Amino acid sequence: MTVRPRTRLDRIRASVGIAGLALQQIEDDLTADDIDTAELAAILRELCEDTDPPGGLIAMFAQLLTTAAKRAEQIEPDRDGDASCPLHEAAALITDNAGMRLIWAARSLDPQGDDE
Repeated sequence: MTVRPRTRLDRIRASVGIAGLALQQIEDDLTADDIDTAELAAILRELCEDTDPPGGLIAMFAQLLTTAAKRAEQIEPDRDGDASCPLHEAAALITDNAGMRLIWAARSLDPQGDDE
């Protein structure tokens, strides 16, 4: 029996699967009947604030897209930005728009939670 080494794409698929399971757990927590405004706000803050690892989920996903954009810059045909530019823009939109909107929603739900 020959064991085929896992390819890069296999590892990415496995990692995305693990992330999907983690996100499902978070979604299950968000739909719990006993969640209150302060707890929901804390969960939203956890997605975008400095945690361990630093940056929160939103920042980590933006960094992943930035890394992909930098690689695309090196390998895209004609180095014209057709692939890298949209990736850089997506990273910026996630950080600027999604991250800030999560913070605003958390503040609306629990303004005192910002002091924690």
